[in-house]
Amino acid sequence: MCALCGSLGGAEHWTDAAARDDAYTHNTDPARRRLERARRVRAANRVLKPLGMQLSDWQGASFLLSTLTGKSDIVADLGHLWIVAERLSNRPCDPLDADYLARLESSGGD
Repeated sequence: MCALCGSLGGAEHWTDAAARDDAYTHNTDPARRRLERARRVRAANRVLKPLGMQLSDWQGASFLLSTLTGKSDIVADLGHLWIVAERLSNRPCDPLDADYLARLESSGGD
């Protein structure tokens, strides 16, 4: 399946804000869901910046991860972010690595 077809009708990831009868959420209208998605992208970018990567929303259906060298790939959901980051950077990307967390904390996450 091509990337476009896969992003058109896939199941929601648990990190996505969704307005469903079976899920409690404050994000019941589309504008609030878009706002929450933008907040998640900003938070991810604070963590990705030291790696030289940036995440952007792609049509509200998936994300686009880009490197400083111009490589990019579609990320289906935030659960796949680190898998794609490792593939693009050709190195392990462990957001819970103690040294990485210390560098991130000392930079203030900016």
